[in-house]
Amino acid sequence: MCELMTIAAAVAFTVWHFAAGRRNNAVFTTMLMFWGAALMWSVDCVAGAIEGEPLLDLSRHDFMLGAIILAAGLSVFAILSALQRRNARSA
Repeated sequence: MCELMTIAAAVAFTVWHFAAGRRNNAVFTTMLMFWGAALMWSVDCVAGAIEGEPLLDLSRHDFMLGAIILAAGLSVFAILSALQRRNARSA
């Protein structure tokens, strides 16, 4: 489940990045973080499938892990956005 959640967040931030005209560094940084997480979870899912585990884990614990990953990424995005706005005002 965390794999699907990080891929969805990565796609959402990618669409936002290109729709905004590639001007927002906070969106770009968050997009890269979510794509990195999605790549990491993809490798983990494939490695688990090779060892005989199911490809996707749809358990409650995996959902909670995905929610924590999304919360952390969105927190970083909020901090980066606030810093970007503060720097734009002072310039």
